[in-house]
Amino acid sequence: MICQCESCHLKTLFYSSIRLDEIEGYCSSRREIGVKAGEDLIKQGEEIRDFIYLKEGLVKLYRKSDNGQIQIIRFGKPFDFVSLLSVFSDDKYNYSVSAIEDSVACVFDLSEIKQLILTNGAFAMHLIEIQNRASDLIIMNTLDLLQKRLYGRVASVLLYFAIEIYKSDEFELPISRKEIAQYIGMSIENVIRVISAFRKDKIIQVYGKNLAILDRERLERMRDLS
Repeated sequence: MICQCESCHLKTLFYSSIRLDEIEGYCSSRREIGVKAGEDLIKQGEEIRDFIYLKEGLVKLYRKSDNGQIQIIRFGKPFDFVSLLSVFSDDKYNYSVSAIEDSVACVFDLSEIKQLILTNGAFAMHLIEIQNRASDLIIMNTLDLLQKRLYGRVASVLLYFAIEIYKSDEFELPISRKEIAQYIGMSIENVIRVISAFRKDKIIQVYGKNLAILDRERLERMRDLS
């Protein structure tokens, strides 16, 4: 594979504190892996050996409890370090990462990253900042959802995909009703009921997996006030 790290967004996010003459060495040890929608990139309980960065696609981070219940922690988009939450805190992953869409990940050997942390303070600080931002985002999103009632939670999910992921009011909803329920902590029956109500009130239009937001203002009010 031809090294393209100099022209990749990874250079800005990952190599900002590494000299240009060092980039080739790290880039040559990097490998890219493709993950089909529905496949796991990381499995809960697996030994942590790699440092993984999402280059393309969309993934979900989720945890399965002892009784088999699944809770979606967050969604990961391009330029996210999807292995960062467990990689320095344990020797095994405490969560799984599964592709929602066909995705591509950049994988680095974790031992090389740890060595870089020991020898490059600027890189270590940059990594701590990224990790803290990721943790803060999970905490804030979780608290925000907990403060909302059912309609506000569903509205938040739909607007997240419209604004943050697809940057359009028309898109193919990449997750199922069940996955929405697993993310917002509600039953699938309640999620189906709310989406049906949004359709009836002409706030959204749903045809198959495609979704169109017809009244963004009303949906945002529900997100903010419910």
